Parts: sequence; structure tokens; C-alpha cells
Amino acid sequence: MRILVVDDEKDIQPLFQQRFRKEIRDKEIEIEFVLSGEEALEYIEKHGYENSLILSDINMPGMSGLELLEKVRKTYTPPPPIIMMISAYGDQENRDTAHDLGAEEFFTKPLDFNLLKERIKTLNQ
Repeated sequence: MRILVVDDEKDIQPLFQQRFRKEIRDKEIEIEFVLSGEEALEYIEKHGYENSLILSDINMPGMSGLELLEKVRKTYTPPPPIIMMISAYGDQENRDTAHDLGAEEFFTKPLDFNLLKERIKTLNQ
């Protein structure tokens, strides 16, 4: 499975690489990182979205994660990529908006990597 992490915080990359070291080494997953919603759309256009999971932060400069979610859901034909949102703000409004726009999951920061790994395993079955 290919995972695209969309987050304007650059320090998230080594954290994901550390937490998914075994899965990356065993070639169970491949993780790519971009810093904005705009870069995510460019990546999807260039690399496609089959067998993909997008993990997107909500609050980013420029295009927000919710705007990215909405654009991907409107632009890409079924089956679209799986999209899960990540936010430091777990308020009900963001959760409801993400759900209404088609997010499969909503995680709050600090991210529970064990929970995320379990969710990814269910996607691979």
C-alpha cells in the first residue's frame, strides 16, 4: 500500500519513518510526504491513486486538508483513494465536516500509531 502523508510540519516525516520502519523494510507499505494540499494534488496527478491511502492534516497554509478531501472526492472516480484526516483539534465540527466530505477516519494529534497501524491492516485485508 502506498501512503501519502500531507502535513506542513516537516518533522512528521522522520516520525512516520521510525514508527513504520518494519513495514517499510518489509515492503508492506511505501510512504511519501508532501507539505501542502496543492503538492498532494500534484503527486496524485503524477503517480495515480490506486491502492493509496492519504493521511492529511487539516490545518495547513494554502489549501486545508478539508479542501483537499473535498477536491479529491469530487475529482477522482471510484474507487477513490482512502482518505483519513489528522488534526491537533479534535472538535466535533471538524470531525463532522471530514465525515460529511467522505473521510474514512479522523485521528487527533498526537497520533496513536498503534491505532493507525491497526486501521491500515484492516485496509490491506
